[in-house]
Amino acid sequence: MFDVIIAGGGPTGSMLAGELRLHGVRVVVLEKEAEPSRLARGLGLHVRSIEVMDQRGLLDRFLAHGTQYPVGGFFAGISKPSPERLDTTHPYVLGIPQTITDRLLAERAAELGAEIRRGCELVGLSQDDHGVTAELADGTRLRSRYLVGCDGGRSTVRKVLGVGFPGEPAGVEWLLGEVEVAAPPEQLTAAAAELPTTHLRFGPAPHEDGVYRFVVRTEDVAEDRTRPTTFEEFAQRVRVFAGTDFGMHSPRALTRFGDATRQAERYRVGRVLLAGDAAHIHPPMGGQGLNLGIQDAFNLGWKLAAEVGGWAPEALLDSYHTERHPVAADVLNNTRAQSVLLTPEPGPQAVRKLVSELMDFEEVTRYLIEKITAIGIRYDFGAGHDLLGRRVRDVGLKRGRLYELMHGGRGLLLDQTGRLSVAGWADRVDHVIDVSEELDVPAVLLRPDGHAAWVGDDQQDLLEQLPRWFGAAG
Repeated sequence: MFDVIIAGGGPTGSMLAGELRLHGVRVVVLEKEAEPSRLARGLGLHVRSIEVMDQRGLLDRFLAHGTQYPVGGFFAGISKPSPERLDTTHPYVLGIPQTITDRLLAERAAELGAEIRRGCELVGLSQDDHGVTAELADGTRLRSRYLVGCDGGRSTVRKVLGVGFPGEPAGVEWLLGEVEVAAPPEQLTAAAAELPTTHLRFGPAPHEDGVYRFVVRTEDVAEDRTRPTTFEEFAQRVRVFAGTDFGMHSPRALTRFGDATRQAERYRVGRVLLAGDAAHIHPPMGGQGLNLGIQDAFNLGWKLAAEVGGWAPEALLDSYHTERHPVAADVLNNTRAQSVLLTPEPGPQAVRKLVSELMDFEEVTRYLIEKITAIGIRYDFGAGHDLLGRRVRDVGLKRGRLYELMHGGRGLLLDQTGRLSVAGWADRVDHVIDVSEELDVPAVLLRPDGHAAWVGDDQQDLLEQLPRWFGAAG
């Protein structure tokens, strides 16, 4: 009997497993693929995901494998200078292949004690008042108190639950390949500068092991979206747009993807929840998909752990859907907008020109960057201080940094007055008396995901808010 079964061992599932293990939850991750994928679908972490890694003490691992790039240029590929004083201590995009992100998060989950079973495919499930039974492809069954589907856009969990997945089917399709090439680097660099990004995109420099990554638009959308991509089909489409296939050979990975845009109607059905691509799919514009899934897991992990631990207040687990469903809906809308701006027709190109002109205003660029990087998110906690519901960036304290105090995944009261108390919740909330020149509030109560749950200096007011997020006093 496990506490939680996670279906899917990608970045969302691995992140969630690690978050649950911080609280001692018994977790098993079921991944149908016997070996890790060699295809890097995602290529980087945005600011909020970088902050998430910092909050859990993982950032150094990622920085060792990644490259820091300036923030900007990822709204429909329109490049503008990054605004000054972005509200973060990490104003960069971390270029890192998803293959490495997957590995680092899986290693962290395993280090914390999560059981990861590869070559185990979930094919069915049932639930009752006491738990969930998962049926595997080999006929075995596993039992858990809860189950989370992190099993991708074609999620078996979502389909078995019968959760609606409304939206639009793919109207455009691309082929993605990672291949070796015979052409010299300068030829590819010159071609990348001349070719329209609406049809063919590829890195001007090779990825790891001398492999280049190409993304090329197909002529139409395949009827069978699961049909494997052949090397000749891929090379032929590159030749259509570039006039050459650059002598490509030795494909390491080939796949197809489209601009289908859909979102699950519900993220929770009883004891079963959905996260990551199982809950939402969208075009890859802005590189938001992997980041959105990691942040889903970051929001869900502590709430599910509280439910398993028996101290969750009423409706805490339901707040996962309440908070994350609107966030994903906004991502779907901004990728729809970016998709339009990347089409070659005169109308969309006229709108693209107008958007580019508007982005010359720093506040417009700031707004779009905060949207894409997810640092502008504010959950609705009701009326109150402007910080309420927002994540608090890492700030310097007299005795260190804020994020250094959050590695354990607990709540935190940062008390600059020295007069407050969390007595009764000390098993769930750390009380830190320290001061920061960067934080202009007397005290702030942070949830384990770093969002401000209360701001003030009144003890009675604090006592009224603690049970909302951390249950009854112990």
